[in-house]
Amino acid sequence: MMYSSRRKPVLYFKEDRRFWSGKCTVYKLFGLCMVLVLVSLLWLQLSCTGDMSRVAVDDGRIPHQPCPLERQASAADDPSWGPHKLALLIPFRERFEELLVFVPFMHTFLNNKKILHKIFVINQMDHYRFNRASLINVGYTESGNDTDYIAMHDVDLLPLNEALDYGFPEEGPFHVASPELHPLYHYKTYVGGILLLTKQHYHMGAGVLFLAVSCSVFLKCNGMSNRFWGWGREDDEFYRRLRTAGLQLFRPSEIKTGYKTFRHIHDPAWRKRDQKRVAAQKQEQFKVDPEGGLTNLQYKVESRQELTISGAPVTVLNIKLECDTDKTPWCLLN
Repeated sequence: MMYSSRRKPVLYFKEDRRFWSGKCTVYKLFGLCMVLVLVSLLWLQLSCTGDMSRVAVDDGRIPHQPCPLERQASAADDPSWGPHKLALLIPFRERFEELLVFVPFMHTFLNNKKILHKIFVINQMDHYRFNRASLINVGYTESGNDTDYIAMHDVDLLPLNEALDYGFPEEGPFHVASPELHPLYHYKTYVGGILLLTKQHYHMGAGVLFLAVSCSVFLKCNGMSNRFWGWGREDDEFYRRLRTAGLQLFRPSEIKTGYKTFRHIHDPAWRKRDQKRVAAQKQEQFKVDPEGGLTNLQYKVESRQELTISGAPVTVLNIKLECDTDKTPWCLLN
């Protein structure tokens, strides 16, 4: 008998009641349990395997993810993953559409490069203006002792070139999203987008020798300044901190993809940036903050959640920042 190519037959099975007839014996219960165990193992195997094909970034699809336990086991058994572990810090507020794409994408990207990592979303919950620098300071403080370097990473920037280096920046800060590669920002002192630092460098700069007084001192990076409420300028101030601390800045070399190296998924029409500058802020935004940073950071962790997004593990820190309105009145939304 011929069937339409758009339809397939359903096989009917004759119902057999003999298994349940009579008393429910131990053997029958044991057999039923074995069937359930086998079905569960089969389901787990199917859900944890699949085609790990390249991410289709052009249409925003989220790729299939391997089971985290499978990845952890391979990393523990394979020394090529290396001894270092990255804390990927995402300063965040109300960018859920971008986050749903970013987390699984970066989890796959870093796994393919054999980079041990932990993803942190630092979610600002208070009613002050967005403060990217303070959220990165919080992420550094809360990331724990099992990570030894950080990536300050925008949630709307996806690396498309597999040759980009996310490894341990032992020699100095490594600016992955360099001006030659970033799709939007091309000025020479730009250090935003994606910047890698060791935790030691983020907190403390290198030793600088002052010949005039014949003594060596350590200049602190002290994290990032907490004075920058609203969008922009905090990374420009951090560039000056790195230079003052005597840290050598590095950028990618031999990357031939130019401005197509990253995909920028921010929609300015849908997510408008807070670029408002009140009177005092206009002058203060170009000054170096010599005292602010990790030492005067004030915040409260409202909650800490361990989640998965399309199989990718992520730690969400729900944060309320504090603002001294006498020193930075521009933190208020008015």
